[in-house]
Amino acid sequence: MNYKNELIKSMDWLSKKSNTIFLGQAVAFSGHALSATISNVPLKKKIELPVFEETQMGIATGLGMSGFVPINIYPRFDFFLLSLNQFVNHLDKISDMTKNRINSKVITRVSVGTKIPFSAGPQHTQDYSKVIPIMAKNINVVELKKPQMIFKEYIKAYKRKDNKSTLMIEFGDLYAK
Repeated sequence: MNYKNELIKSMDWLSKKSNTIFLGQAVAFSGHALSATISNVPLKKKIELPVFEETQMGIATGLGMSGFVPINIYPRFDFFLLSLNQFVNHLDKISDMTKNRINSKVITRVSVGTKIPFSAGPQHTQDYSKVIPIMAKNINVVELKKPQMIFKEYIKAYKRKDNKSTLMIEFGDLYAK
């Protein structure tokens, strides 16, 4: 079982759902390792965005409130930090603020940058997996450390009956394994 192939399989499965939409930087055009995992996703299901991480999370939250299940892609965990205002104060709290009248199910993908065969540097390779659940109490956080868990976790995130959002943490060093 190959890590990258399991991601591709998961994205292909999600792309077949009528209510999914993929958004982020380099989703319509290649530009990072996550781009290769959505190469089979039809272009009409992709929204290419500039580098404005906080606004991207706001867009994803709004799409989720409108009945879509956005697959919200951040190629580096380090730059996902720029979206934390929207992630923690809005996406995480929307059901609390509306007494469960409004939910927004968003599947967010982040990747801890590679250190092998060379390090992309400290601003591209940090792992914030342990601190995110402290800030975001209503979002499911999944560390995808093994290929065999990838497909089932993406299915579970999509099929959640409680409409909770999920943060999928991928590990760039595993893409080649």
